Amino acid sequence: MLLLDGTSLDFWTIVGDANWRLEDGTATADQSTANSWLVSTGRYANFELELEFWVNTEANSGVFLRCQDATAIDEASCYEVNIYDTRPDQTYRTGGIVNLAEPQQFVYTGGQWNRFEIKAEGAHLEVTLNDKKMIDIEDSKLAEGHIALQFGTGTVRFRNVQLQAL
Repeated sequence: MLLLDGTSLDFWTIVGDANWRLEDGTATADQSTANSWLVSTGRYANFELELEFWVNTEANSGVFLRCQDATAIDEASCYEVNIYDTRPDQTYRTGGIVNLAEPQQFVYTGGQWNRFEIKAEGAHLEVTLNDKKMIDIEDSKLAEGHIALQFGTGTVRFRNVQLQAL
């Protein structure tokens, strides 16, 4: 299922005040007074999520999984697959799951298109970034919920967001 094809935001709700817009086939944001998200209208349990993202070097973004409340997105009520190359504490930098799993390698994503492949099947979570395995863990805290694409700072673009139920 194609959740974001660059021509509509039909499967998404904007939460926060970021200036999310469709631009050149992408969902793009570069201004906000606080963290903001595109939140999926659907809830998902077991899935493979593939997407492409582009961020500038100072961007803070992420892909949130299995979010419990579509209007209150955070790393405590969702799994946050981080996109933040310059995070002050590099423990959960780009490719890591905040407060849960460090990325297995450092990958710098600023200024180029990147590809996430994220698998959530039961308690098993896998994250691959640009064909590099970043995370492969078991955690049963969250079983299902919304998907959210974050704008924190910088310039953030998402395209080709596809979800396959497992």
